[in-house]
Amino acid sequence: MVFYFKARSDVGDFTIFMGLDKFENEELIKYGFPEDIWFHVDKMSSAHVYVRLHKGQTIDNISNKVNNVDVVYTPWSNLKKTASMDVGQVGFYNSKMVRTVRVEKRINEVVNRLNRTKVERKPDLKAEREAVNAAERAERKQFLRDKKRREEMERLEKERQLELRSYKGLMNSENMTSNKQIASANKSLQELEEDFM
Repeated sequence: MVFYFKARSDVGDFTIFMGLDKFENEELIKYGFPEDIWFHVDKMSSAHVYVRLHKGQTIDNISNKVNNVDVVYTPWSNLKKTASMDVGQVGFYNSKMVRTVRVEKRINEVVNRLNRTKVERKPDLKAEREAVNAAERAERKQFLRDKKRREEMERLEKERQLELRSYKGLMNSENMTSNKQIASANKSLQELEEDFM
C-alpha cells in the first residue's frame, strides 16, 4: 500500500507519497524516478517520504518548512542499497547531495491539510517505472532520428552549395555552341557582338 498526498499548488503542486511499511519502502527505493526526492527523519525510525518533482526541477525547488526534528533529504538517484542492508534501509552514494533541515515545531494545519488529500493505492511500481523508461527511450530514439535527419539535410545542402560553386557544370557540351553552329545560325558579326554584350 502506498499513500499519496497533494502539496498545495502555491508550494509547487508536488505529489507526495510514502509506503505503508518497510516492504513498500523497499519497492519505492527500487522503482523510484530520477525526479523523486527522498525524505526521512534523521536518526529515528520513520517513514520514507518522497516528493515527485516535475521534469527539469531540482532539489532546490523545494521549500523547507518543518519542525523540531532533523529531516534528511536527497534525490532518489543518490540512494544506495546493498545486499547486506536490512529491508527498508538505505545509504547514500554521495553525502554532499544529502541535505538536512531542522523542524522546530509540528504544524498541525499542514499535517491536517495533507491528510485530507490522502489517497491509498496499490500501484505496480515496477510497471510505472518500466513505462517511464520506455517513454524516455522512445523520446531519445526520436531525438536521435531527428538529429540524423537534420545532419543528412545539412550534408545534402552542403553538397548542393559546393556543386553550385564548382565549375563542373560550366563546361557541359550541351551548353556549348561551336563556331559552325553560330555560322549556320546566319547571324551577322554585329548581331553576335550584341548578343555577347
